[in-house]
Amino acid sequence: MKSVLCVTAAGAVLALACGMADAASRTQLGIEIVNKSEQQLCAEKDNVSLMFTNPAVRSFRIEAAHPLYVDMLSKDNIAPDWTACDIAPDPAAAVQEAPKKTTIYEDVDLSVVGFSYPGFWRTNEVPVHVGDKTKSGFQYLQVWVRADERMEEVLVLYPSDGYWRARPLSPPNLGWSAYGSSFLVGPVEDIVAPGGGTRPAVDIKRVSFDPKTRTFTLEFVRGGQATVKIAALDHQHQVIDVAFDAAVSGMPFGGLRSMYVTRFNNDVANTAVLEAGAQAWREEAVMNFTGAKAATSIWAGRHTPSRHNTSSPDMVFSGFSDSVPAPAAPVHK
Repeated sequence: MKSVLCVTAAGAVLALACGMADAASRTQLGIEIVNKSEQQLCAEKDNVSLMFTNPAVRSFRIEAAHPLYVDMLSKDNIAPDWTACDIAPDPAAAVQEAPKKTTIYEDVDLSVVGFSYPGFWRTNEVPVHVGDKTKSGFQYLQVWVRADERMEEVLVLYPSDGYWRARPLSPPNLGWSAYGSSFLVGPVEDIVAPGGGTRPAVDIKRVSFDPKTRTFTLEFVRGGQATVKIAALDHQHQVIDVAFDAAVSGMPFGGLRSMYVTRFNNDVANTAVLEAGAQAWREEAVMNFTGAKAATSIWAGRHTPSRHNTSSPDMVFSGFSDSVPAPAAPVHK
């Protein structure tokens, strides 16, 4: 796979891995993006919500890329910020039993770890298959890879609500880096949340993971399947290829979830969208983003450091197509 450096109007250098062998022959689609974000004072609530819709999309690409300023950071800030929140850490959490950790798969270069803990907002159990093992009861799954003579966590899936988080390998100046925005893959629907209101989620029936290709297969409660594959990973970005067995109709096929309080306290502050036929990227602050009718790419990230998850990656969604690319060998560094 060949990486192509693209500079957006947002000023961020995005290492978009555009080198699919059959990319030229695949129909590239524009998608509708609806901004359902709401103003919020609490930094620990996801109030940024961008939903992606096109009933013809069968595949697309997600990239988590270090922010432009990452090499300038001397320290990171990943501590929770409960200022102005009407929720708070559970006082009983300190005396509760620690989350149960289960190593589902492990080899020299890769491991998949599941965690079970009480109190998650959804209690449904999703079976997880890796090799000849089937386990369930996990609130989240971690994927760890070996790089620079150590194991590093790079991808998380919450099977109960379909939320994912991804990050590149950590930059040398920090040693580790933060997660930030989440993304959704599959039929997205609004589900009643504890305490009232709703939040977008994806109902997953079953999860499988192939360690050889670093590919998740998701079976959805509403029917259909999707594969989520780590296609490239290095110290600059992680590229994830998504493919559906059938297009998602009547609801979003994916989306971005994040948080924004102020310009200095957020996980995402800005957007840049490229629309079909446009001669330039359109840039807007995320809370003012007016959406798009035919977006071929969208970048969501930050130009300047934030006090919250300072090193968390920018997110790029692109390569929307009505067909599925031919299988290719993964690229891992």
